[in-house]
Amino acid sequence: MSRAFCIFLTIYLPSLLVANIYKGAEYRTKASYTYGRFETRMKSTQREGVLSSFFTYHEIVTTNDWNEIDIEILGRYQDDVQFNTITPGQTSHLSHHNCGFNPHLDFHVYGIEWTPEYVAWFIDSVEVYRQSGDHIATLVNDQKIMMNIWNPAADIWAGKWNEAVLPAFAYYDWVSYAAYTPGTGSVGTGNNFTLQWRDDLDSLDQTRWEMGAHTFAGNQCDFVPDNIIFKDGLMILCLTKDDALGYTDHNPPSIVSARTENNTVRILFTEEVDKSSAEDISHYMVAGAAFSSARLLDDLKTVVLSVDNSDSVSILGVQGIKDRFFPANVMSLHAPTLIRQKHLTFPIKINVGGPLYEQFLPDQLWDDTAEYGYMDSWGTDSYPNITFSGSDGAIFQTDRYGLAKYRIRVPSGNYAVTLMMAENYWTDVGKRIMDIWIQGKLVETNLDLFQRVGRSKPYQKTAVNVAVPDGILDIHFSGVIDNPLINGISVLSLGTGVIRNDVNLPEHFLLDQNYPNPFNGSTIISYSLPIEDRLILKVFDLLGRIVGQKDLGVQGPGRHSFSWSSEGSAGELSSGVYFYSITGKRDSQIKKMVLLR
Repeated sequence: MSRAFCIFLTIYLPSLLVANIYKGAEYRTKASYTYGRFETRMKSTQREGVLSSFFTYHEIVTTNDWNEIDIEILGRYQDDVQFNTITPGQTSHLSHHNCGFNPHLDFHVYGIEWTPEYVAWFIDSVEVYRQSGDHIATLVNDQKIMMNIWNPAADIWAGKWNEAVLPAFAYYDWVSYAAYTPGTGSVGTGNNFTLQWRDDLDSLDQTRWEMGAHTFAGNQCDFVPDNIIFKDGLMILCLTKDDALGYTDHNPPSIVSARTENNTVRILFTEEVDKSSAEDISHYMVAGAAFSSARLLDDLKTVVLSVDNSDSVSILGVQGIKDRFFPANVMSLHAPTLIRQKHLTFPIKINVGGPLYEQFLPDQLWDDTAEYGYMDSWGTDSYPNITFSGSDGAIFQTDRYGLAKYRIRVPSGNYAVTLMMAENYWTDVGKRIMDIWIQGKLVETNLDLFQRVGRSKPYQKTAVNVAVPDGILDIHFSGVIDNPLINGISVLSLGTGVIRNDVNLPEHFLLDQNYPNPFNGSTIISYSLPIEDRLILKVFDLLGRIVGQKDLGVQGPGRHSFSWSSEGSAGELSSGVYFYSITGKRDSQIKKMVLLR
């Protein structure tokens, strides 16, 4: 499995005969280093199609000499930092990490430890990822410390480029280097590193640093010294057009997209905007629907307007919105074309990596017009000759691998999310290991599908009571070893959880059919209660033996859902027919379910 994107074609070239109209910046040490701990405190840029970085790089003659260790922060994500080693032959070992915060809105400390045995990455002094495979032994060439900001010619990876996002800035507070001195150091893991220097980046130190004046294949900008600015104790790397170099901003906010969805109008601006002006309802004109409020989301770039019927909105006008630069730039009147919501039907089922199949929607790329789709990917694989049992077996014959995220637009509420996966490529344990987050919550840690269920065996992971407050369900993938994958996704609406309105309470106890059914790994069990009761779940085999049991505790009146996993049950449950019951003081019901491994 290889990646053909030009984003990794980072061979440094002489200045091109035809200059780019966009100008970025790169700051790099004159000296090169072999092994050590490299750190910076930085704030990245939140712009689609742009990345800011901190990395080490061996200046090469051929790809056979390639050595590089990366921290790349893509402006399109609000919770993601990308780590990578690139080894001889230009082979990438890439992983996305859910950092749990927006790296573009504040400073954080990012670090790399490079030793002969491992490469580890740190955020705010905590190790978050490590590589120690055979490829680490090929990282032997001395490397310069580098930082840059640029706009890749790779929409799938970095996001769709739009020059209206300019200017963009990345801020660096300091950089430090500690040599690898095992057994004699005073910093880093095991105190195996010794601090050599720290530069507070107050001004250019010409004995240590040089400014880039070049470009490379896959880069849409030229690096120029004029876009490296020292101001207020920071080094600022700038991405601009060629007629507006340096740390200046005369461009007011503009609108990337405006969507009608779920009785809101969602407006995405090109840059972070001032909260008071963004939430002033006098700055918006909405025709065709009653308009009540404007709310700026945590990314500081998205405003959600509340309307009584988003489908009837006919005209949107926006003006008077300020950016956060000083002095502020003010937006004149904009009337964007509205993107109309295409309502999805629940349960939402997606054939990830494959075409339309029965109730499963076809896979697609995420963008402003899409209701769902993947972000970043190395590609898809198909295994038509492998047969899977069950009505949804064909879903496991195709997968998408190397993706960073899958996103689905849903009304704000609570959901059960089922991930469908199968390992059809590797034939041994330890070849593919991944972490998966749903809405920022880690739901799978070090998942090795081959170890968990074997080769070409379906595995399903269900997370229940997944809260989606902002209208976008976010599933985040991280490759611990090799590329993460997903075959299918199913989303079931759970509404708002327990019903508190007495007129809507059920008259009788009701146990629902589990979902999905048949299932592998885990399944959702839902039930409704008329009054409070203490409940117990029991699972039986065909001989009536109890093979699983769970005390659900005291449950209030209303509707409830939980995820039940077949793993860890007595006897390690095999494929077959089982029965599950929920019993309380007053009522008991039983239903049949099918487990397929």
